Amino acid sequence: MKSSTVTRALTCVVLAALAMSASSFAADAPATKFYHLESTTVLKGKSPDWDYVALDATRPYLFIGRRDDGAAVFDLAKKQVVKTLEDSEGAGAIRLVPEFDLGYTANEDGSSTMFKLSTLKTIKRVPFGKDSDSVFYDPKSKQLVFTMGDSHALAFMDAKTGTVAGTLPVDANKIDGSAPDGEGNMFVALRDKNKVIKVDVAQRKMLAEYPTDGCVQPTGLDYDPASKRVFVGCRSEKPVLAVLDAGSGKVVTTLPIGHGVDGVVFDPATREIYTSNGVDANLVIYRQETPDSYKLVEAATTRPYARTMALDPKTKKVYTVTAEGVADPAKKINTAVTTFYPNTYYDNTFTVLTYAR
Repeated sequence: MKSSTVTRALTCVVLAALAMSASSFAADAPATKFYHLESTTVLKGKSPDWDYVALDATRPYLFIGRRDDGAAVFDLAKKQVVKTLEDSEGAGAIRLVPEFDLGYTANEDGSSTMFKLSTLKTIKRVPFGKDSDSVFYDPKSKQLVFTMGDSHALAFMDAKTGTVAGTLPVDANKIDGSAPDGEGNMFVALRDKNKVIKVDVAQRKMLAEYPTDGCVQPTGLDYDPASKRVFVGCRSEKPVLAVLDAGSGKVVTTLPIGHGVDGVVFDPATREIYTSNGVDANLVIYRQETPDSYKLVEAATTRPYARTMALDPKTKKVYTVTAEGVADPAKKINTAVTTFYPNTYYDNTFTVLTYAR
């Protein structure tokens, strides 16, 4: 055999071996994992309305603030509602306090339904004001903080006893997301003022006001005590996730997200920040590389108006809710969110969505 023929034969063998090796490597390489829709459950009922969700991962139960219908408890394993909390009509948000085996709702009439977490039995309905939007918990002072946009105030309640502790006037009509810093303070987004304020919960005192430069209509909010960064979802014309230095209040960076943001969640284990954006129907996630540097992880599609969410810190599953609706021109349309934001939702379309990687 001529030397040139031998060379060609050896070359073919080598190329075939390399191709087989590459094919084997590709087969063994792990697929990139992104969020996808794992399950949907439609809940029966008349024209639905809703706001926030809260997760009790130990059972696991998803608490859903269904406003007129009250607070629904959805069993994520059985895929069904196991209870609607008694005397919780008007509930838009729920806060769980496992250390006291208690839970609290924020009811639109300015009251809270206090219930035993282990049994789901209502203890009492506690009035604290004239209105309420949401409720948050400060683990340092053991107090609940209720936002009251119509009353331009925050209300405070002892989380162990349900005793009202007082109020703090706030110059804003739209008081949105809040998060504790672990030191007895809480950051609160003022949507109509383009500010985040810092509040001493125990003293019921405002400590600082931070303008959210480059961030219009700050809504959802979370906090990382390790890097001392506040993460704020902003409904700007070009919506962004703003990152604030908790000490100075300076906006260190802004990152593009979807329209209609409401939920913002920081996962300290993965250092990822989740934003649920109802108008653009997506879940946009960034990873914190350094306190001032962030990298896009993914932007997964969800469903229209799935705007609030809960993250399971163990499984990393994301739970959100939505319904099918219409912008009825005979009724007032909330154009502050988007031009044709639904003002009527159809019967038997309220849906619990589970997303998993």
